[in-house]
Amino acid sequence: MKKLVVTDRLKCQSCLSCEIACSEAFYKNYTEETSCIRIGNKKDDSIDVKVCNQCGVCAKKCPEGAIKENSKGVYMINKKLCTGCMTCVQVCPKGIIAKVEEKETPSKCIACGKCVDVCPEEILSIQEV
Repeated sequence: MKKLVVTDRLKCQSCLSCEIACSEAFYKNYTEETSCIRIGNKKDDSIDVKVCNQCGVCAKKCPEGAIKENSKGVYMINKKLCTGCMTCVQVCPKGIIAKVEEKETPSKCIACGKCVDVCPEEILSIQEV
């Protein structure tokens, strides 16, 4: 299975480079809502890095069967089958499936590595697990 992994959350400096790269890859501009990786703070003020672990909850709950696991273990949204019902957005345990009004379908992490390439602390990696 191929997935995005955070190797050392403690090194994250909240620079948001990963969020910006992800958002720009899918939507050509940056807003927090359009990124499939989220940097935030936990209750204790430590930094929280939320990434998709390819758990498949979105695929199991999609009423149209529009999310399928590919041969590398990455769950992909089939834009032709997706009706934009938002079920995947609502059920994502990490809240990191992005959807904006201008687009008919949501976006989720496809383990492309764009965020990995821009992280100055090198705490992100794409791994075969």
